[in-house]
Amino acid sequence: MEAKEAKYRVILVDDEPIILRSLKVAIPWNELDLEIVGDARNGEDALKLVRELSPHMIISDIRMPGLDGISLMKEVMAENAKRLFIFISGYGEFEYAREALREGAFDYLLKPIDHEELIEMIMRAKKTLEKQQENEKLLHSVQVLSMLARERMFAEFLEGNPSDNHLRHMQWLESSELQDDYFVAVLQLDHYMKLNESWSMEERRLWLFAIRNILSEWSLSHGALTVFPFHSGEWVILFPGSLRDKRESLGNDIIHQIKVNAKLSCSIGFSQSAEGIEQLSEAYQSAAKALYQRFYRDQEGVFVDPIPELGATREIKYPKFLEARMLECIRTLEDERLIVLLDETKTYIETQAFGKETAERMIVELTVVLYREFEHMKLLPEWSLEGLLQEIHSLGTLNEMIGVLKASLGKWIRERKEAQPKENIHKVISKTQEYISNNYHKDLSIEEVAEVADLSISHFCMLFKQVSGFTFLEYLTQCRIEKAKYILKNSQVKVYQIAPLVGYQDPRYFTQVFKKVTGMTPTEYRDESA
Repeated sequence: MEAKEAKYRVILVDDEPIILRSLKVAIPWNELDLEIVGDARNGEDALKLVRELSPHMIISDIRMPGLDGISLMKEVMAENAKRLFIFISGYGEFEYAREALREGAFDYLLKPIDHEELIEMIMRAKKTLEKQQENEKLLHSVQVLSMLARERMFAEFLEGNPSDNHLRHMQWLESSELQDDYFVAVLQLDHYMKLNESWSMEERRLWLFAIRNILSEWSLSHGALTVFPFHSGEWVILFPGSLRDKRESLGNDIIHQIKVNAKLSCSIGFSQSAEGIEQLSEAYQSAAKALYQRFYRDQEGVFVDPIPELGATREIKYPKFLEARMLECIRTLEDERLIVLLDETKTYIETQAFGKETAERMIVELTVVLYREFEHMKLLPEWSLEGLLQEIHSLGTLNEMIGVLKASLGKWIRERKEAQPKENIHKVISKTQEYISNNYHKDLSIEEVAEVADLSISHFCMLFKQVSGFTFLEYLTQCRIEKAKYILKNSQVKVYQIAPLVGYQDPRYFTQVFKKVTGMTPTEYRDESA
């Protein structure tokens, strides 16, 4: 059986061998969950050991030849201020001990060593180390939460629907880098649907995690503002406007990095310039539009949304209003209405008298947008996107192209409706409500709950509101506040202690939410319920 690895590492330093041996034998290191990883007879050797073994705690004599204990501590703490020093000193060295405390030592012990007193001192030092570790974990959690919330804010702007207005004004979600000139890159894995079919859920997570790491490291070293996943198989990268002239070389380098490190091919679309976070959705659409050119190429590539030619005699208007209505039909599984809108699209193109190439590009753009909505909602069709576009490209008339879309999209919606009767929808939402009730005290994200339901986030949001009458956040908040009310009514637990029990790490924010929901503070509620 393997020995249990100690949690914290300790180095002993003393120029008297008998004291070193005494410390090793007399202290129950294993019981304290500590490990002596090295010992030294002087300060110089101790400094080498610290740099080599990275201990958490150093127990040292204060007076040694050469580099004394205080000088050793100054060197070590200059490199890592979190390491703890306990000094052993003689009665005649009391002033040295006081100086050591002023310089940051944890504590000191007078000779001859009282081992019981030293054990108590070591246990206090260990608790300090544990508190440091807890604080580091909390800081990491806050950083992760800040990053996720920032990405969610960007995602809302990308979709053109920043619904949670309070996110826009929180200081810790600073987005000032987008107040200046910037541009957007959208990276998509080629043949993602086929890859996704061949990967297990765990493989998909690992691959997407690996690609995110590659892109994050690349972005740090190439001056990107941020990078984050948006849709499945797609990442968004924001660049400062100063790199605009390097778009093609940046794109080719990213493609190369993904191919070398992940053995996958991808393509990248770059937007035109934008300024201010309000233009983020438009910039994203510009980059996504550039990517549509990928479907006229036989291999991956870098694509830039072209600037409209000056002097163009006629503006070609893409039927965005029809696209928006069709997306809503897919979300609500209205196949008959979708067919009508496709006929309206055909009439629009005929009325505008677009040439074949323009009309085909418009249909390709519409097809990609609609297909991606199916994918986003996990309504996985039997055809790949490439196969559908190849079918459209092979047809000679507008009527045939629209006919393929009507047949394919209508069929996929009908199949989904047949496969998901109403009672199943209620069962799925009940499952997520139970999951929320069991996990309300955690940092629960909408992504996590949507995954429990095996639904895309947008589809889950729509069904959850439709079945429960609440948004996810409203339901989670209501659940948390009800639990808090029960605790307040039936116990004397402090308000600041209740907050983390119901999922709020900040007691002040908990109080604000409680008052918003109930009309009174937690203390007022407790007094009224008494």
